[in-house]
Amino acid sequence: MAITIHPTADVSSAAKLGDGTRIWQHVQIRDQAELGQNCNIGKGVYIDAHVKIGNNVKIQNYVSVFDGVTIEDGVFVGPHVCFTNDMRPRAVNPDGSLKSATDWVVTPTLIKKGAALGANSTIVCGVTIGEWAMIGSGSVVTRDVPAHGLVVGNPARLIGYVCACGERLDDNMYCAKCDKTMVNG
Repeated sequence: MAITIHPTADVSSAAKLGDGTRIWQHVQIRDQAELGQNCNIGKGVYIDAHVKIGNNVKIQNYVSVFDGVTIEDGVFVGPHVCFTNDMRPRAVNPDGSLKSATDWVVTPTLIKKGAALGANSTIVCGVTIGEWAMIGSGSVVTRDVPAHGLVVGNPARLIGYVCACGERLDDNMYCAKCDKTMVNG
């Protein structure tokens, strides 16, 4: 399958794009970014250097994905989601000099297979969001989210669990839609 890149997109020749990936208007993808097959990257998305994105990932409009972020297969990233990558960001050093690239300390973030990140959520660096987890719109994720975990708020807190299909699980971890019970949450 062909890769589609809109003429207004700025994609580094040093980035790797998988077959079938679609890049829409005003996207910027930096050096050494890696995107898998069949990804859909919406309008105005910024993907920093060294970011790794799996197959079949959908990133909606105006998302910022900074260095240090790894997104596994099948993840949905809603519009305006922002990932951070430095726990102590500053524009200048204590002596007043402008920070250079070597002054930044990148803290890794991992988004596991099938997770869904709601619109306008902020993912603070250093967290792992488990497989099939769901992040509510506008949430600020400051700590790890378990597999199938459903979190909301600022700071995001665990309020339940969801099935891979997206339906909320009952107290026995049962999904009525799929007629199955999740094992180990």
